[in-house]
Amino acid sequence: MTEDSKAHFVFKPIIRGMVISESTELFPIGKVYCVGKNYADHAKEMGGKVDEDQPFFFSKPPQAVTQLNSIPFPAQTDNLQHEVELVVFLKSECSDISPKEASQHIFGYAVGVDLTKRDLQTLAKESGKPWDLSKGFDNSAPISKIQQKEGFLLTEGNISLRVNGQKKQSSNLVNMAWKVDELISWLSKFITLKAGDAIFTGTPSGVSRLSLNDKIEAEIENIGSLSFELVQ
Repeated sequence: MTEDSKAHFVFKPIIRGMVISESTELFPIGKVYCVGKNYADHAKEMGGKVDEDQPFFFSKPPQAVTQLNSIPFPAQTDNLQHEVELVVFLKSECSDISPKEASQHIFGYAVGVDLTKRDLQTLAKESGKPWDLSKGFDNSAPISKIQQKEGFLLTEGNISLRVNGQKKQSSNLVNMAWKVDELISWLSKFITLKAGDAIFTGTPSGVSRLSLNDKIEAEIENIGSLSFELVQ
């Protein structure tokens, strides 16, 4: 193929890069997975229980991930809720791996919040439809700076979230039903995971409704903190 005959994209591909702590480089976001009902107390408050046979996953599009300090309050909802989560980022490709092999593919971690249109999610559940519109809207996955911890398997640490200074969620990562290595392993059995992929690992109990101008502060021990405000 000559230089003149090489194919070109019809428009520039969109690549979303996230800030890495203490680095001038950016982390390119690939696929974004989220696990549901990974803390027994949250599963109970939502009227369910942890899936013990296999974890339950859903996805968010890359444009859901953001590091903005001011996030526009989303349209088409009367019940926006917060879910603080540990987010793990992958540095290399893996397929059908065991939990013991998972850590070698970890790039690092961040504090994340899974913003959820609970009213739309409830309607989707009742009608047996996907959750996409309740979970995958723009800026629905704010994250902190990414802490580079290559090959490190995080198993414990306090996780919490405050709204306008009032603590709403508080737990420890040891309470996750499915651990980080198990989540990576399980996903890899169904789809090839790539460098740049991210996994939101579930939220503890205490989710609640958010309002315009609320300030959300989330923190995970030894990982960092995240702060943003919901604006008009």
